[in-house]
Amino acid sequence: MSSTLLWAIITVFIALFIYTIGVWGSKFTRGLRTWQMILFWVGLVFDGISTFLMSSLIQGWKLDLHGLSGTAAFVLMLINAIAATIVLSRKDESAIRKFPTFSIIVWLIWLIPFISGLIAGMRR
Repeated sequence: MSSTLLWAIITVFIALFIYTIGVWGSKFTRGLRTWQMILFWVGLVFDGISTFLMSSLIQGWKLDLHGLSGTAAFVLMLINAIAATIVLSRKDESAIRKFPTFSIIVWLIWLIPFISGLIAGMRR
């Protein structure tokens, strides 16, 4: 296993761990908190690093389920982090309480490329 692949695997699992804590933390606290918003941004950074490392191994982006769902998931994670920042800055209590639902949907979509990547990796 190459060191690039190893770092890609480590960073995607860090992204999963951090993002999951942020998403489910907001669900269990019944609203969005600053620490959860920070975890959304940190998870996005680790997912971006992992995506960059993995795409360098395959010489670019592929037009397949994994590539399309991965791109969609990354964009949704970015939207989630931006929206969390805006919601918290506006101090809109209604939006703060409703935010976990959106985050869980984004997290579930993010799991599609995560799982498809695991399956593709195991086949090699």
